[in-house]
Amino acid sequence: MDAGSVLSASSKLLSKWKRDSAVLSICILLTKKKIPALVLRLISILVLLLAGGCNSGDKLSSAEKERRSITQKIQLVEATGGYVLMVGGETLTSDEVIQTPAELGGTYVSPIEHFQPIAQASELEMFKLRARSQLKNILMSKISSMLLYQEAKREVGDNLDAALEKQVQKSMREFVMAYGGDQIKADEALEANGMDWKSFKERQKKTMLIQWYISKKKPNNRPIAYGELIDCYNQMKDEYFAIPSIIQFRLIDIQPNALKLWKMEERSKLAELLASRLLERLKSGEDFGKLAMQYSHGPMREFGGLWKPMQPDSLAAPYDLIAAEAQKLEPNQISDLIVTEEHVFIMKLEEKQLGGYEPFERVQEQVRRKIEIDHQNEIFEKVNAELLQQAELSNTDEFVDFCLDKIYQMRDQTVTVKRNIYQSPGSQKSQGSGSSLPGAGMGMPGIIRRR
Repeated sequence: MDAGSVLSASSKLLSKWKRDSAVLSICILLTKKKIPALVLRLISILVLLLAGGCNSGDKLSSAEKERRSITQKIQLVEATGGYVLMVGGETLTSDEVIQTPAELGGTYVSPIEHFQPIAQASELEMFKLRARSQLKNILMSKISSMLLYQEAKREVGDNLDAALEKQVQKSMREFVMAYGGDQIKADEALEANGMDWKSFKERQKKTMLIQWYISKKKPNNRPIAYGELIDCYNQMKDEYFAIPSIIQFRLIDIQPNALKLWKMEERSKLAELLASRLLERLKSGEDFGKLAMQYSHGPMREFGGLWKPMQPDSLAAPYDLIAAEAQKLEPNQISDLIVTEEHVFIMKLEEKQLGGYEPFERVQEQVRRKIEIDHQNEIFEKVNAELLQQAELSNTDEFVDFCLDKIYQMRDQTVTVKRNIYQSPGSQKSQGSGSSLPGAGMGMPGIIRRR
């Protein structure tokens, strides 16, 4: 034993001797004094607590044990070609970090695709400075999801597979039905996204288990109050429940400059005269479409002057005058002449849909689901923060550096990314079309759609 070890052991023995001596002194004092029995018993209990408590320094609290356990789960390990991160026995590779799509810059894209242009335009150190924070956030999200799954799995115990198999089978059937029940198309979709049915099942099990674990952390199952529903509806309605104003119309467009057989100074009056006569014929019952095909100079002449349905505010000048006139008419009514410098219009309104919002009663369940999702997100963020707080993640900085170096080395390469159909379990945002396969992930349910 070296001198340092001897000194440490001696110090511990001396500390214990002093503590035991103090306890002994109190006991001797109590025997010499006349103290009421009740007080004596209370002091005796205090002495015992003092003696026992002094040993607690040698024991770890359950929270500290858990923290150390989680810390030991996250290790940087050398592997062929660089490093991998071991998270509770699961391996997290640099490819999984840089090639799995994530939300970056308002779009859903893989980090390597997102950061390649930055790497191409920067020196290595400047690139790392610009990209480090975002990539580290992505890594933290992956680590927290892995830890969360392991916590959920530990709580469920050995009955995990049996409990989840039925739900996973249902999810697989729903996935195939998303492709019209065509098994071949579903297989191709999985393959295109770097998945097979085995990995699909495993991912679904993880997703379902984490959903269950998060829901179990809810403080209570209190009903959602009506006022909370209304507040959420008002927050959602512009994005999800807005009904746009739509008009569809036919147009006869007489353009003075197209009347080339007449003198320039006479064309405007002649255009108005021709339009006036056409308006009289329309009022007498002639077919608008036929007259448009015969006399209109506009771009929709071949289609009887019929324009596609559109939002009124999408029409630029001078057609914005058409939109303004449409607000005064009902379907099948014909406008008076609409005169501009280069056009004389006659419009027949075909359809009109007034703008507004879906009524609350019709979308109440969607609003309720959104509130439930938000509550679940809050719980996820809380549990996620607790797990990450318990884990010392110093090893992750070196791993982030390795991932950034890899992106920089590949900055001029054409990258083919296998799309992962799952997002992190905490992501509840609805994704745009094409970002993931039908039925995948834990994103906003299909019943909540932006209009």
